Amino acid sequence: MAFTPVELRHVSFKRGLLGYQRGSVDEAIEEVADSFETVWRERADFADRIEQLEADLKRHRELESLLRSTLTTAEQSAHELRDQARREAALVLEEAHAEARRITRDAIAERERLGAETHRIKALLGAALDAVDDAAGEAQAQAA
Repeated sequence: MAFTPVELRHVSFKRGLLGYQRGSVDEAIEEVADSFETVWRERADFADRIEQLEADLKRHRELESLLRSTLTTAEQSAHELRDQARREAALVLEEAHAEARRITRDAIAERERLGAETHRIKALLGAALDAVDDAAGEAQAQAA
């Protein structure tokens, strides 16, 4: 039979023929009840503390799970962003190379145009000098 501290305080014993020393037995029962009551309260406090710790543990496990999923999502996002950045960089680089080739082609075409224009101007200047020389020669021939 299990007793509570309150039940221990109200236990009474039947007296026999010779009886017992009531004061010392009552005192012993009171000490046992006090000690048992202390242990009973500590047990209840520990049970409450265990319940609280189990709730905290559950909450921490939920937070850990959430953090793991958040970390996984962040890692996936980082990989996706890195891959997207690489693709965009490759595209920008390809566009820059195409623009550089276009500029180079335009510069070569302009150089060739300027070279042809220079050749044409030299030919015109040469023809003009020949015409001046011919006119100067005719003028000297007529003056002579």
